[in-house]
Amino acid sequence: MLGDVLGLTPDETLAYSELVAMPSATVADLAAALSSYGTSLGDTRRLLRQLEDHGLAARITGDAQRFAAAPPAIALGALLARRQNEVRHAEVELSRLEEVYRVSAAGRGPTDVVDVVRGADAVRHRFEQLQLGARERVDVFVRPPVTVTSSQDNFAEDQAVARGVRYRVVVERGMLETQAVTVDQTREATDAGEDVRFAQRVPLKLMVVDRQLALLPLTSSGDVVGALLVRESALLDALLALFEIVWEQATPLLVGTSGLGEGVAHQVDDDDARILGLMLAGLTDQAVAKQLGTSLRTVQRRVRALMDLADVETRVQLGWHAATQGWVRAGVPAPAAVGS
Repeated sequence: MLGDVLGLTPDETLAYSELVAMPSATVADLAAALSSYGTSLGDTRRLLRQLEDHGLAARITGDAQRFAAAPPAIALGALLARRQNEVRHAEVELSRLEEVYRVSAAGRGPTDVVDVVRGADAVRHRFEQLQLGARERVDVFVRPPVTVTSSQDNFAEDQAVARGVRYRVVVERGMLETQAVTVDQTREATDAGEDVRFAQRVPLKLMVVDRQLALLPLTSSGDVVGALLVRESALLDALLALFEIVWEQATPLLVGTSGLGEGVAHQVDDDDARILGLMLAGLTDQAVAKQLGTSLRTVQRRVRALMDLADVETRVQLGWHAATQGWVRAGVPAPAAVGS
């Protein structure tokens, strides 16, 4: 990891790490230490020359055949300072290009607010690029089928969230029923800082970055033939308004007792809370059982216990009671339907 940040190759990082642990070493000594990693004598000689070029290794005075590692705080500190200077220069250049872009964008005609991205690879690249460049917020509609990048493989999203970018994600409820999205994935996303909600229907696939750019499929079919990249315009404003409407009507998923009100949290466990959350999301008992990897009978038994706790007779009454009597923390609206 340190090597990646400072611009060292994995082999250079490994060789320096081994050399640091040795008072001094010949090429043969270091090659012996690196032999378990499959590094040959010739490779070790080359790596030592590279470390010398980086200022990370120097020959011992009086013995040109022996090498010693440069002090990490000094040698790596110099590399780090160089990288930080490069980043500062890049930020200045970025600001300059942003200003040039704003000026040129102001002169675009009405037909220049939409670009067509053609081909699956190009769409995937732009999908990742937009997230890596996000600064504050990413709003996403998710609906089947998944054709670009699955949530498990969306490393650009992970990196953006780690930088503090806020994600608001609305997922079509049917993806829970088919297990294209799981409770565990939802909990992991929530724990990472994302806001995830579920809607009965999501109108289209969509990603909006920093309220400045939107990416949506070129067609509504499952095949990835291309995508539309929409810049700031009345069309983008309409997409933003659509997202806000669907977001307000969507339901957060209760994934544990932390989402329950204080009055009931101590009376149920996490499994009960997950079952209740999936019920409020509209899943049937059978779909709940599949999501949680348990039996239908277990789900039905726990639902009956929840109904007894609420002193109601039907699942619809249970859902309404949970949503209106303080069982669920603020932000989870009353369910439109409760599965059976």
